[in-house]
Amino acid sequence: MQHYSKNQIELMEKIFRLNLINSCTGYKSANLLGTISKENIENLAVFSSITHLGSNPSLLGFIVRPTIVPRDTYKNIMDNSFFTVNHINVNDIEDAHHTSARYSAKVSEFDVTKFNSQYLNNFPAPFVKSSKIKLGCKFLNKYEIKENNTFLLVAEIVDIYFEKNCINNDGWLQLDKVKSVTVNGLDGYALPALIKRFKYAKPKK
Repeated sequence: MQHYSKNQIELMEKIFRLNLINSCTGYKSANLLGTISKENIENLAVFSSITHLGSNPSLLGFIVRPTIVPRDTYKNIMDNSFFTVNHINVNDIEDAHHTSARYSAKVSEFDVTKFNSQYLNNFPAPFVKSSKIKLGCKFLNKYEIKENNTFLLVAEIVDIYFEKNCINNDGWLQLDKVKSVTVNGLDGYALPALIKRFKYAKPKK
C-alpha cells in the first residue's frame, strides 16, 4: 500500500497535493448553488462541500473561501440571505463543471451554459429548472475557520422539491432513481447506485 507522511505531503507539487487531498476523503455531494445579486444578476456555481447538519431544525452547511478571491455566491448570500441548492443530473455534468470558471460578477452562468433559471412560489433566488431535487435555503450564520481562512455557512432548508418517483414511504429520497451525481475530488463526476439499505443499527445481544 502506498504511504505519504505529513512531511512528504507538505513537500508535494501543488496540483498533485491539491488532487490528492481533495479526493482522499471520499465521494462528496455535487450541487449547483443559485443566487441573485442586488443588481438582479443571477449566479450559478458548483459546490462539493454541502453537508447535512440536522433535521430539526432542517440545516445544511458548506464551505466558502471569500478571503482568497472574490466569490459571487458568498457576496450574494450575504446581501440577500436566500439561495438554492440543486442536484446535478448525470446529463448536466459538463455544464455544471463549467460554472466553476471565474466569470465577472456581471456575467450570469445561466447565460453561458444550457441551464435555465426557474422561480418557484415567490422564492427570491433562482432554481435550476432541469434539476430533479432542489432546495430553497435561508442563510442563518457563518463561522470562521481560522486554520485556512475559510467560512462555514449555515442555512435553513425552507423548501424542498423533488421528482415523486424517488421518495419512499418513510421520507427517504433514493437519489439513484433521479441520477444525481457525486464528485470524486475536484473534477471527477460519478454516478452512484444503491447497494443496500439497512435498518437502524442496535447493539448486538
